[in-house]
Amino acid sequence: MQKLLKRLNIHYLIIILFIVIPLYPKFPLFNVPGTYVSIRLEDFLMLISFFILVGLALLKYKIILKNEVSKSIVLFLAAAIVSVLSAIFVTKTVEPHISILHYLRRIEYFVPFFIALVTVHKNYNLKVYATCLLMVVIYAFVYGVLQKYFNLPIVTTQNQEYSKGVALTYTPGGHLNSTFAGHYDLASFIILVAPIFYTSFWVFKNRISKIALCLGILASLWLLVNSVSRISIVSYLVAVSISLAFLKKYKAIVIAILISIIFIAFSSNLIERYSRIIEVTFSKVGSSFVARASEEKNENVFEDRSTSIRLNVEWPRAMRAFSKNPLVGTGFSSITLATDNDYLRLLGELGVVGFLAFLGILISLGRALIRYFPKNRNIGMKEAWVAGYSGSFVGVCLNAFFIDIFESSKFAIVFWLFTGIFISMRSRKLFKK
Repeated sequence: MQKLLKRLNIHYLIIILFIVIPLYPKFPLFNVPGTYVSIRLEDFLMLISFFILVGLALLKYKIILKNEVSKSIVLFLAAAIVSVLSAIFVTKTVEPHISILHYLRRIEYFVPFFIALVTVHKNYNLKVYATCLLMVVIYAFVYGVLQKYFNLPIVTTQNQEYSKGVALTYTPGGHLNSTFAGHYDLASFIILVAPIFYTSFWVFKNRISKIALCLGILASLWLLVNSVSRISIVSYLVAVSISLAFLKKYKAIVIAILISIIFIAFSSNLIERYSRIIEVTFSKVGSSFVARASEEKNENVFEDRSTSIRLNVEWPRAMRAFSKNPLVGTGFSSITLATDNDYLRLLGELGVVGFLAFLGILISLGRALIRYFPKNRNIGMKEAWVAGYSGSFVGVCLNAFFIDIFESSKFAIVFWLFTGIFISMRSRKLFKK
């Protein structure tokens, strides 16, 4: 078994995951009865990865058992299966096969974490991974440009009809998806990878590499702005600022923010969406003063559609699910497709137990970042990777307040792969000089 795994060279599997998962469009191979969730090519890739992981775990189980983050993930999966069983047999709030499928999806998302945890052990791999991500973003940028200006097909899963593999075209003034299943997925992916480009800029020495990284930063900004996700813009700026602050590149933070503002200024769609939320906020404040003064209801009602859906439909629905079974929730799939708040979704579907278990994963990651950040003033690839991941982690957690991002397969798989690489660097003590 050990000789076979050495011949496979898991390093290449990680590269394949970094490239295939974000770039291969979500064409369905066949549908699952009773739902519009489909089995896709990426699921077979993850199945192969799972079997490889089983072989790796048999040989390197001590690494998994000793790691705090891996134990937190196992605890979360245990809490989740309790919730699923409760939803099936006690509250009867889910279709059994659909809820089980959702649970298996969560296992699928964590597979890359464990693969990276037990295999990444050489510093030079980090430059290769950063280069792969740069190529992915450049490809997504080219694909996005062709979508927006040359009607290249879009494959999305944002509703039941589209998820059947219907090829769409970009609508002027709409949200750009590129190779992703939705614009929120694309925006969150940029939040995850862009800080690595900023921090790697200080590591790569030759001019061509620095130019390529600058192009990657500009391409990622273009994709982010054209995804027209307001919260993701904020999360992106927070992520990049934290990453550069860790490296003490404070002037670079100012430059990054200014460049971002320039890109935003050229997006009339994004400016309109920000203006709308400001207008709604002031109109509601003004309406409350008018109502108090006249004791009459203001008939002019302004609202922002995205905010209204969250406040009036999705978030209350999650809280109603939570109230039905506060301890273990109503199970995966019980509150339909979207909540647009991953934390409320956790409360509704998995209750307090599942919510605290997932929070335990995030806390253990936060502790690892604080405890293990290298104090060496010299910036190498490992310092750049940790700084980039630190900013990405905070940005992603912020984004999760408004997006169900940990349920998005393209994003979640890459995120946990990122996380596994970082934790592996720590467990293998790669920061020792």
